[in-house]
Amino acid sequence: MSVSVSIHPVASRPDPRAVLTLLKPVTWFPPMWAFLCGAVSAGVPLQGRGALLALGICLTGPLVCASSQAVNDWFDREVDALNEPTRPIPSGRIPGTWGLGIAVGWSLLCVVAALPLGAFGVGAVLLALACSWGYSAPPFRFKRNGWVGNATVGFTYEGLAWVTGAGILLGNRVPPWPVLLLALLYSVGAHGIMTLNDFKAMDGDRRMGIGSLPVRLGAPGAARVAVAVMLVAQAAVVALLAAWGRPTHAVAIIALVGVQGVMMRRFLRAPVERALWLSALGVPFYVSGMMVAAWGVRTVVGGGA
Repeated sequence: MSVSVSIHPVASRPDPRAVLTLLKPVTWFPPMWAFLCGAVSAGVPLQGRGALLALGICLTGPLVCASSQAVNDWFDREVDALNEPTRPIPSGRIPGTWGLGIAVGWSLLCVVAALPLGAFGVGAVLLALACSWGYSAPPFRFKRNGWVGNATVGFTYEGLAWVTGAGILLGNRVPPWPVLLLALLYSVGAHGIMTLNDFKAMDGDRRMGIGSLPVRLGAPGAARVAVAVMLVAQAAVVALLAAWGRPTHAVAIIALVGVQGVMMRRFLRAPVERALWLSALGVPFYVSGMMVAAWGVRTVVGGGA
């Protein structure tokens, strides 16, 4: 189904406040946090690497993540006209093709900013940008399939950012397998977090042919999948930490999962109404576990460095 969106620009240039809204600062935290978790998990001293960490954190949040938001808003402008008509592009606060120009320009800025990080950092940024454009833009538009789209976002927001943080701290090389395994597991768990964000747009997604999991499985089914994915991923992390001789870290994550479990039970009784509630109050316990796991694996791969 196609919806024609008429944009009536109120100015020839976008309002700077509208550009900031387009770049969605509220979404920057997850990849920034994952990058920092990766840096911690590398097992090397953090002292003396402040500039490197600052550049990496800036890249993952205000640059790469922000560019992905601009890309998504441009190619979602028809969907947003139904779900969120006050967004900068459908509302006309970013007129004409300025939205596309910002998406392209911000993506190019990401590559330039990554150059000081060397081949590993530039490669990670290029992969992240490829995923963000593939997620939103035709012909791929991964977001049309909730399974594929959420996996793509989970991989870039959590796994790729984690591996990049570790790899850069290790001198531009691939991190050891325990670090890669944790990054993979938290990427899988992030699939469930992405599903939580899809409940608010069910009606518009259904009308526009976006096959999010709430649309494909219904709200109750998608809620059960989201919860199961998050819990199974964290259970695997707990098992790994225990196997690596880090019981304190494992118990800490069990406690964090317990709090999530209480919230998840309430969420399952009314998933549409409580998806954003769980995302706002429950997900912080998930990401706290990421840092606990990072410190745990740090002592495994770095001998407590």
